[in-house]
Amino acid sequence: VNIGTAFHPLSYTLSCKALPETIELIQDFEMPTVCTSIRVSRDGQFILAAGTYKPRVRCYDTYQLSLKFERCLESDVVTFDILSEDYSKLVFLHIDRYVEFHSQHGHYYKTRIPKFGRDFSYHYPSCDLYFVGASSEVFRLNLEQGRFLNSLQTDAAEINVCDINPVHQLFAAGTLEGRVDCWDPRVRSRVAVLDCALSSLPSVSALKFNGSLGMAVGTSTGQVLVYDLRSSRPLLVKDHYYGLPIKSLHFHDQLDLVLSADSKIIKMWNKDNGKVFSSIEPQANINDVCLYPGSGMLFTANEDPKMNTFYIPALGPAPRWCSFLDNLTEELEENPESTIYDDYKFVTRKDLENLGLTHLIGSPLLRAYMHGFFMDIRLYHKVKTMANPFAYEEYRKDRIRQKIEESRTQRVQLKKLPKVNKELAMKLMEESELPTRKKKKKGNVDNLLSDDRFKVMFENPDYQVDERSEEFRLLNPIVSKVGEKRRQKLSQLVQQEEQQQDEEEEEVEGRGSSEEEESSDDDDKSWVEEVREQRRLIRAEERENRQQEPQRHSQPRFYQIKAGEEFRSFGDVARKQKMQKTSLEERLQREESSGRLNLNDTAVGSKQLTFTLKKAKLLSRRTPTQTLRGTSPVRGVFCCCTKWKSWIR
Repeated sequence: VNIGTAFHPLSYTLSCKALPETIELIQDFEMPTVCTSIRVSRDGQFILAAGTYKPRVRCYDTYQLSLKFERCLESDVVTFDILSEDYSKLVFLHIDRYVEFHSQHGHYYKTRIPKFGRDFSYHYPSCDLYFVGASSEVFRLNLEQGRFLNSLQTDAAEINVCDINPVHQLFAAGTLEGRVDCWDPRVRSRVAVLDCALSSLPSVSALKFNGSLGMAVGTSTGQVLVYDLRSSRPLLVKDHYYGLPIKSLHFHDQLDLVLSADSKIIKMWNKDNGKVFSSIEPQANINDVCLYPGSGMLFTANEDPKMNTFYIPALGPAPRWCSFLDNLTEELEENPESTIYDDYKFVTRKDLENLGLTHLIGSPLLRAYMHGFFMDIRLYHKVKTMANPFAYEEYRKDRIRQKIEESRTQRVQLKKLPKVNKELAMKLMEESELPTRKKKKKGNVDNLLSDDRFKVMFENPDYQVDERSEEFRLLNPIVSKVGEKRRQKLSQLVQQEEQQQDEEEEEVEGRGSSEEEESSDDDDKSWVEEVREQRRLIRAEERENRQQEPQRHSQPRFYQIKAGEEFRSFGDVARKQKMQKTSLEERLQREESSGRLNLNDTAVGSKQLTFTLKKAKLLSRRTPTQTLRGTSPVRGVFCCCTKWKSWIR
């Protein structure tokens, strides 16, 4: 339950430190999905609510503060009413034209009306039920005789609501054309017609009698008209200013108030002058409002599972079954806390020095609080205007600058590409625009273009990627479809950059392109096909090179003789080049077969290597033959270890 006051536009919850913020008065006071209608029995003990889904009615016992029973229905309920003092006699009007009667034990009887119904009222003296709906007739069902009586014929196309005056039993029906037809049940004839359209042709959406002469009419455009039955002109017209149909109307006789509700707000105002007393705006849309008789509590059926309960002490005392609410409100009134200064401005000592108000410290104009002071907001604005008379101009310029920047962000943003590796930059930009889930698979590439460690890659031409090289073609085979689209987009961006450089103030309009990613299987298949295609092209290029080899050999070839070498013949040079391409093992076998190398095993498991060096000018003073065991720092010596079976040079 929300405990509110009549002096604020919105009811507030409990905010005292010793009290909880909300109080659950009735246990499980909710519906599975939505509550459509809510009623209180005349004895005040039972609260009944109809809702969905599935269609059902729930009865709550206020003496036990819990759910008494729940009954599921076959279809949704348009509206229902309690005919007895307690829950023993209930009438439900369903959305499929059925009228269902319930007794204390449960379902009792079901019948059907000729047209879809929207509302009904019960005439106690004659035991007649008056049904109105999508028809010009008012259907009468007599519960004493158990049969339908002659209908009341109206001039309207459809009838939305109806009500019966509790004093003189006058029956009134609100039509779709914005008129109210009044009938006398004793003679079954229309006695008056009241036009409430106000030249705007709104339909009547709510109707409620007050005493013998008062009546309130709610329209589909959000106005409430208060009438005296002796006059055809409204005494007062109250507008909700929401443009929504009025759904519920109630009178509070003790304070002469009218409680009107649309789907957004509940307003309480004086029926004589229209002065607003209070208002409640729930979080969910309102379907129905029920005022607990003789108290300041009301219930709302919302487009939400939870049914709201509001208690406003200014409307009246709390009901007998929750009288402890009065004690809570008394505690709130005894301990008022005024910690919010709506009309004050908090300033620090530095702010006072800037404004030149340090001489006011200690005066009643400044109230010390924490590390600063509270001062009147009117005084603050006046002093600030005098201290800085051009503050408004600066504020105006800032707002204009912000508006210009906002309009610039709505324009087409051109991507500025670097001078080097434009296609790589385009690829990184496209990967950075991927969703977060796909970025994890691709890796973090958002800051690669802005990272200083890689800026040389997009500035120095030496780092230009050669897409025609064999290494690039084998490492990046997927360059067909995506590469072509990227090149087209790159050419478009280059043209846009050139146009922007030529005409800087011209607005460039472009169209966004979105590339759909293929599935992983398609990517694998295309990757394999592209790799095969690239290998086939490389083999074809090798064949062309081989075919061109004879032509190259027919031409004279030139050789370079290095310093310190002796030229013998062209065959010797070719033999040296061939020997350089052979492995170390083959060269050792040739040296051993020619007698220039001697290899023996020793007892400790190592190898003994003996070889002969040719004489040279630099090695003329050394011994021609050297025998080494293990490792040696001398260059040009080969050592072998049987443990590792590897040659070390």
